[in-house]
Amino acid sequence: MTTPPDGTPAERFDFWRTLIGNSFVPLEAVPRETPDFRGRLRSARLGPVQVSVVEANAHGVAHTRRHIDPDLPDFVKVSLQLSGQCVLAQKDRQVLLQPGGLALYDTRFPYTLEFQDTYRQLVLMLPRALLRLREQGLERVTAVPVPCQTGFGPVVLPFLGGLAQQVEELECVAAPRFADTVVDLLQTLLAPYGEVPRDVREEGRDALTRRILMYMEQRLPDPHLGPDEIAAAHHISRRYLYKLLAEQGHTVSGWIRERRLARCRRDLADPALAHLPVAAIGGRWGYPDPAYFSHAFKSVYGVSPRDARMTPQRP
Repeated sequence: MTTPPDGTPAERFDFWRTLIGNSFVPLEAVPRETPDFRGRLRSARLGPVQVSVVEANAHGVAHTRRHIDPDLPDFVKVSLQLSGQCVLAQKDRQVLLQPGGLALYDTRFPYTLEFQDTYRQLVLMLPRALLRLREQGLERVTAVPVPCQTGFGPVVLPFLGGLAQQVEELECVAAPRFADTVVDLLQTLLAPYGEVPRDVREEGRDALTRRILMYMEQRLPDPHLGPDEIAAAHHISRRYLYKLLAEQGHTVSGWIRERRLARCRRDLADPALAHLPVAAIGGRWGYPDPAYFSHAFKSVYGVSPRDARMTPQRP
């Protein structure tokens, strides 16, 4: 979407204000003194991940307390500055993003973005739970510059740059699987900066949580997987199991449902599995009842499994 070629700069900015307010979480665009205003927004959906490239003249963006609705999903946004500069502020922190700079911000809290000149920016928006950062880790990495010159940065940045170049071609039959790749790379890049120092006892607690999550992942096809079995397999109480997952921002049933449906959605979009009936896809991931599977899938993705298979590029 591009601002109209005709009309006044003020009219073009009004168009832009509406466009970005409807394309991300609720926010307000704030004009800056400029002889003209032009903007362009290109977006694609990769499953639960929204990939956008934003290009515009100088202006500001504010996500304020009045925009925050506790009933709306929680998202994180990751911005990679492609050209120009951006000042991101959230939680009494401020980071200057120059070309190649990357930072994360949390839509549960107010934030502002200031663009003093023409800019181009890649914005990834995804559900907060997908990053699997503990709350303390997410707090630590929010609105700070993420170093990308060492570690996995030199690998991840070219990949993100490729997303920006090909954003109009991203929505394809492999989109759900590609989304997993994007999320995995972000997890790898952000994990070292989201970790909180732990003592030996806490490290053991985290190791137990990782074993539990791996156990659950491996047993997703079992329709009888539940808290009693999981707790017994790890010699802990149900109450302690709930506490461990709550520290990761999950419930037991919610985590299982999210992972099962994500696997179903990926398989529905896989041409190699097109010969399998929709019910068989659900059955292989712990949903033996086709009606229940269809209801659960639609409640999360807004379409039935059958419709998702027919139009996988529009989840």
